[in-house]
Amino acid sequence: MDLGTPIATGNTAKIYLCENKIVKVFKDFLPSTEALYEANKQKYAYSCGLSVPKIVDVTKINGKQAIVMEYVEGKTLGERLFENEDRAEYFMNLSVDVQQKIHATITESLEPMSEKLIRQIKACDLLDTSHKSMLINKLATIKYERRLCHGDFHLYNLIYLNDDVVIIDWVDSSAGDIRADICRTYILYSQAYPRLAEMYLHLYCRKSGLSKNEIFQWAPIIAGARLSENVPSENAKRLLKIVYRYCLV
Repeated sequence: MDLGTPIATGNTAKIYLCENKIVKVFKDFLPSTEALYEANKQKYAYSCGLSVPKIVDVTKINGKQAIVMEYVEGKTLGERLFENEDRAEYFMNLSVDVQQKIHATITESLEPMSEKLIRQIKACDLLDTSHKSMLINKLATIKYERRLCHGDFHLYNLIYLNDDVVIIDWVDSSAGDIRADICRTYILYSQAYPRLAEMYLHLYCRKSGLSKNEIFQWAPIIAGARLSENVPSENAKRLLKIVYRYCLV
């Protein structure tokens, strides 16, 4: 099957637009269950009444596992914001409202966030055994209600269409602490866009009643887990500083 030229390429998959559908074709190094695993998470988010692209099929294309889903035409909130920076607070405000809708869902249906974070921390080559133990022990002390968390929430995973915001990329979603999900978003923004990071955090705290200290208790854990992702654009030294700042040994 000829899908044409990909419209986007990531670490794990290539994205195609074909016959007015999005086709996500996964790379060969991933487990054979990856497409189904991700599709089931997206289906769950859709079943919660959130604005999420509908899954059409989980299949194989040219021998590779693939997800076929609804195509949502529109620009991301990130694109919108940087086209009109005077409206930055408006678009960030929209994103916070969307994230709060996600966080309103109490769930036991997805993988627990704690299991995913522990797995990532243990797999991180840049952390020594002592820091890994400290992060895992700290995680065990934090009490929370399990709520739906996106796991990679940022402006470029939100498509803005006719005053609706559609949420994409659910592979990292879990049942966890919303404060951890907020903290991850803040850390993602703070590397390249510190002003937007502070704006985001201020807006979420104001709307939710949460304090920055409640959110930042997750900072070393989220930073440590993020290190295991080996994202080329991420500054590993910055993440290690966050871990060391909160975990003095």
